[in-house]
Amino acid sequence: MNQMNLTRLSEIRWKSIDLNLLVVFAFLYECRSVSGAAEKSFVSQSAVSHSLSRLRQLLDDPLFERKGHQMVPTDYAHQIAPVVTRLLDTVSQELLIKPVFEPETFSGVCRIGLTDYAEFLFAPQLYDVIRGAAPQAQVSFVHVNRHNYQSVAEQEKLDLMIGSIPGHAAQFASQWLYREQHVCLFDPLQVDAAEVGDMARFSAIEQALVSPDGSLVSTVDRLLDDHDLSRRVTVASRNFMTIRRLLFQRRLIAVVPKLMAAAETGMDALAVAEPPVQVPDFDMLMLWPDVKTQDEKNQWLRQLVVETLPGGGGK
Repeated sequence: MNQMNLTRLSEIRWKSIDLNLLVVFAFLYECRSVSGAAEKSFVSQSAVSHSLSRLRQLLDDPLFERKGHQMVPTDYAHQIAPVVTRLLDTVSQELLIKPVFEPETFSGVCRIGLTDYAEFLFAPQLYDVIRGAAPQAQVSFVHVNRHNYQSVAEQEKLDLMIGSIPGHAAQFASQWLYREQHVCLFDPLQVDAAEVGDMARFSAIEQALVSPDGSLVSTVDRLLDDHDLSRRVTVASRNFMTIRRLLFQRRLIAVVPKLMAAAETGMDALAVAEPPVQVPDFDMLMLWPDVKTQDEKNQWLRQLVVETLPGGGGK
């Protein structure tokens, strides 16, 4: 809608326009009778007469003139009758009747926000399951993190988000999906498993860090500090595949989520071991704008996520 149309809209006396007036007009035009229009409108005859008076003032035309026992439409009433019918049909069919969401015929876009971790693990599965249920749909994966998810959700009109986003904002609803653990990942030809299991020897090995925000410090450092130990993180990346490639053929260790470590990449033969310190687990959540909770498309999409991701949404 251009600026000229917006200006014209602003000049219209919207407070004087009542949809019920158009309903009364339509019944008067059909029945040619105040009593008939009142019966169809489920209002009194005086209410119909009052509405007709308002219509006459609003449209600056008599609209209906009494001739004998009938209310005969004026030329202007005949002229606007098709417009009124079209308006009422549009309201009843396109506004008041909510279309039923059918995945089989849905041809819109499913917009899903994913953290790096969630995108690496679940994007292919989510794509397959969405396209399997809605063959005409498109899927847009958008990167989010715990710092930018609110602004990205609004800008990108996201349907939902998946990731570790604790203490989310009140305008989002959430569902717990599963709890993730941590493991150590390393090249067994470069690092011995016995070294990983010993806290002091573990600390002496150079380490890589999956870091969404570029930080070179994590919870592991604080846990080691409790034992008067420290480690040296020599590289950090938010991309897990980068970290995995760095671990191969290098004397490096990375503490990573267990599902990440178990992901089949076909690239290497890295080994997995329990960390020598108890790294806290973290929860994976699904978030969506609270205003979309009752939306049929959103409900369908959330159910697919619950059925696809590990843990079945806590079942």
